[in-house]
Amino acid sequence: MTSPGDASVGRFLTVSDTAEILSITVSEATDLVRSGELPAIRVGASGLWRVERTVLEAYIDAKYEESRRLALWLQTDFAALPELSGGAIIRPSD
Repeated sequence: MTSPGDASVGRFLTVSDTAEILSITVSEATDLVRSGELPAIRVGASGLWRVERTVLEAYIDAKYEESRRLALWLQTDFAALPELSGGAIIRPSD
């Protein structure tokens, strides 16, 4: 299995490589690219998507940060306010 920091992979990853690293399907990786959530470029005459290794690493780091912030948010008293939590009262399960 490849990792985003593996220099032998090269600067750019295919969507298939990206999917393998993220442990998702190629279709899910393509959806991330097409939606713009995961920045990528089209390369060559065939216009295949390529994801830069450093961009994938930044995407993974951002997802970790998002998870960390959500966990902190759910620990606060504000998470119980429907106005701030998307209309639903979120209570931690004990």
